[in-house]
Amino acid sequence: MSPTATTIDPITTEIIRNAFISAAEEMNATLIRSSYSPIIYEAKDCSVGLMDENKRVLGQSAGLPIFLGNLEICIELTEARFGPQVWAPGDVWLLNDSYMTGTHLGDVTVFAPIYWREQLVGFSASRAHWLDIGAKDLPAPTDSTEIYQEGIRLGPTRVMAGGVLRDDIVDILQRNSRFPALLVGDLHAQIAVARTGERRLGSILDRYGLDVVRGARDQIFAQSELLDRAAVAQIPDGVYEAEGCLDNDGVTDDPFWVRLRIEVDGDEMRVDLGESSDMARGAINCGEAQAVSACRVAFKRLVNPDRPVTGGTFVPLTVTVRKGSLLAAEEPAACQWYFSPLGLLIDLFTQALAPVLPQRVAAASYGDSMVSYISGLRDRNGELFVNIDCLVGGWGAWDGADGESSLINSVNGSIQDFPIEIVESRYPLRVRRYAVRNGSAGAGRWRGGCGTIREFEIESDDIWISLWYERSKTPAWGLFGGSAGAPPRVDVNPATPGARQLLKVNRLELHAGDVVVCRSGGGGGFGDPLERDPQLVAQDVAERFVTVDQAREQYGWNPEEGEIAVA
Repeated sequence: MSPTATTIDPITTEIIRNAFISAAEEMNATLIRSSYSPIIYEAKDCSVGLMDENKRVLGQSAGLPIFLGNLEICIELTEARFGPQVWAPGDVWLLNDSYMTGTHLGDVTVFAPIYWREQLVGFSASRAHWLDIGAKDLPAPTDSTEIYQEGIRLGPTRVMAGGVLRDDIVDILQRNSRFPALLVGDLHAQIAVARTGERRLGSILDRYGLDVVRGARDQIFAQSELLDRAAVAQIPDGVYEAEGCLDNDGVTDDPFWVRLRIEVDGDEMRVDLGESSDMARGAINCGEAQAVSACRVAFKRLVNPDRPVTGGTFVPLTVTVRKGSLLAAEEPAACQWYFSPLGLLIDLFTQALAPVLPQRVAAASYGDSMVSYISGLRDRNGELFVNIDCLVGGWGAWDGADGESSLINSVNGSIQDFPIEIVESRYPLRVRRYAVRNGSAGAGRWRGGCGTIREFEIESDDIWISLWYERSKTPAWGLFGGSAGAPPRVDVNPATPGARQLLKVNRLELHAGDVVVCRSGGGGGFGDPLERDPQLVAQDVAERFVTVDQAREQYGWNPEEGEIAVA
């Protein structure tokens, strides 16, 4: 008699649960160790997942939260297009179509079926940012108005058949990249991820057998759903709403609105995004899959955040998106900066539920990726280069703690900024300053986190910079009386006759000696600033998180009540 989910002992279930997670972590380590591009092996702009035969998540590594429960959509859409008979041992597929994956074209998903004893038992998948896929500007434009300007666009494509790499597909990819060697290296790294997932799932099945593994899986999924439903049921029934706008779409100066309506009914939560703005002319549109994923990120932050994601997670959550809107773009909408409305959406989700979850929520974070692309030619050898910089910033405070300073935004999760040594050794750039942006935190009983300053000096001619900085018109807001953090700011050649202040620009020409100073925003405060402990205010002043003037004006600070010498 075959075992069922109810007959698998809990110890075996826990061993198998952790084996799934360990397999995903090993897949992720394979990708980072094998990739050729710094954006993957240094910045870790990637995510991996192991799925069962029904495309439900068994294990997912640390990575970009915005891909949470989102990798399986690529497998589902491929099967929907070609039928279940399309899968075969040794095959590997790739996909980057923004309207299918939800993300921009540079994020390429590579996935493969997993067979064990000639039976389809699961899938492995990875998504990684390829440095260049043929966009009109390197590595991506900030002023695109159609997806055709953003690079080569691929639907589900079999890149390996029966274990043999398809040279014709690889040739097409290479011909559409300014860095063909890096592209092929990263492709092979993602194929290695698929093979690692296949080996690890196979070893679990070899040890326990298919029936035991499936029984444990069913228990894991049921536990995840049960705990999520119990957590949702603790939220008072009702309708909760929030809205906020982006600065612009990079082409026009019009604001674009993200609006959400959350309905809690027992142990079910329904999110309606249908009132958000229509598709933009600029590149802030995203595919529906990523809008759903952003809601999952926000949901997970508030509902069982300490438990790993499985195929039973998010079952109580339903997301409705309107086709043709900013959050469910259709051809030919540009999608390069798809994540800007999603970072805002995540903060708005929290804001909407703040009145009934005051102990769980945090004030808004600085919110966007704050991207600078510096590209051009190296003086010493004339080779093309590109430095991608995502500036960390301030997170919002919550009831009991100040916000974190200089942390990556919630969309990007495990992404890391490039070490100064990497930047200066690989590119004609000098990092003159990298520091906490003092005085940028939102005031509150609990202070928001501070933003960051990163200052570059250009050491060569034939250099261009593209910028995408958001949330200047709606900086990180506070909650329950807390104030907003400082907005972002970028200065080119400050304190000179040619000084310019910019947030978004495409391919601005720079020369040797030019200076670019990038500042990310601070996080919002939580609670009335006048209720902050004077000793904490004095400590903030001493550590230069808060200026003396801010301490007096925002906190009513009197040095005589708790003075600490300013360093």
